[in-house]
Amino acid sequence: MVQEGRSLSAEQFLLITLVVQLAVVATLATMLVRFSRFRRILLTEKRDWPERLTFALMFGVPLAVGVGARLLLRYNAADFSLVGPFIAGLIAGPYAGALVGVMVGVPATSAGEVLALPFAVGCGFAGGGLREVCPKEAIWHFSPFVFTGLHRYAWRILRRFQVDWQVVLIAAPIALELIRQFLGHRFGAHRLFYLGTDTPGLTLVVVLATVLSVAIPIKIWNSARIEHKLQEQEKLLLAARVEALANQINPHFLFNTLTSISSLIRSQPETARTVIVKLSGLLRRLLRSQDHFVTLREELAAIDEYLDIECVRFGTRLKVVKQIEPDSLDVVVPSMILQPLVENSLRHGLAPKVGPGELVLRSHRSPGHTVIEVIDNGLGMSPTSGGTPDEASGIGLRNVNERLRVIYGANYRLQLESVPGQGTRARIEIPEAVITERITA
Repeated sequence: MVQEGRSLSAEQFLLITLVVQLAVVATLATMLVRFSRFRRILLTEKRDWPERLTFALMFGVPLAVGVGARLLLRYNAADFSLVGPFIAGLIAGPYAGALVGVMVGVPATSAGEVLALPFAVGCGFAGGGLREVCPKEAIWHFSPFVFTGLHRYAWRILRRFQVDWQVVLIAAPIALELIRQFLGHRFGAHRLFYLGTDTPGLTLVVVLATVLSVAIPIKIWNSARIEHKLQEQEKLLLAARVEALANQINPHFLFNTLTSISSLIRSQPETARTVIVKLSGLLRRLLRSQDHFVTLREELAAIDEYLDIECVRFGTRLKVVKQIEPDSLDVVVPSMILQPLVENSLRHGLAPKVGPGELVLRSHRSPGHTVIEVIDNGLGMSPTSGGTPDEASGIGLRNVNERLRVIYGANYRLQLESVPGQGTRARIEIPEAVITERITA
């Protein structure tokens, strides 16, 4: 026995159309925010004319296509001739809203809907007018749920005689939808498109759908704005932490060098004078450079100046060996990342040792990384937990470890291997990056 198929009633078809309309507007808003140029426009409240025009075109063209789909395919859910111009005016100003109104109104007018163009342009100016008078941040807090606490808002307005902009912003699309319903009933759907209903309950549902169609894109775009701001704040915080860690190293190095000079002043005044001259040259170099990232070539040049100071103090006891692969010299490394490692080897490994000592600087590239090692044959130290600096280590080693972790992530850290009486190896891995121009924080 064959059952006859049931067709949807007018009320069911209207409800399905409204649900699909919300899905369409959410999809469109999500697609637009994925374009970096559109997202940049949302980030600033003061926009010049090219940005407003870009916003109007990127938002208006899909809306105009939607009106065309409604006219040609009878796909009513694609028509946003009220919501689109209103949102454009609310976000980018009255002229952008009016332009979007023209874009969605012209196709409908060409099909005989003579009220479509003036109504759409009016919606654009309505949204733009609200943008001109209300606080800009209030727009991004647009929410249809304001009516759940309407009694509190009403009491606040009466008590303080202040305008609650959330109520005003919600009231605007409600008023526009009611006007459209009135004009549609008065002049007919062939003069102005509207989703007509015969019951107050369904009219209320249509009005609610209009408000949600305004709220959904604003919420999606505001989430993108907040995410971008959080990313920017995270970058600023990271830069501040790197700078603070870098600034810790220089005073630490300066303090240790001045301590060495003070020990030489009475016993070896000429040596102390030579060290002071070399120290002044190194400090001038540090003051001239404000970069937080340099090439390994530049970092080794700074280490050479530091070793010149230490060689004066150590004399013939210190032998420096470099095993640097040429293809690693242009790899980008954090500035002053090797100096604490060299200083630790000299002060705690080689200085207490009786007899000559050797310091080896080694680098080589492996797939995706550059490995840099500082090796000495000094007294060594007790192995630390996991081969990384702990609280017992000096400030320089902990600083290097923290900088690597902050810049490159938790998987990158300073690795220490030490055998008492035989020496210490400090090893760091740097993710591979080669530059031809200087990188600054």
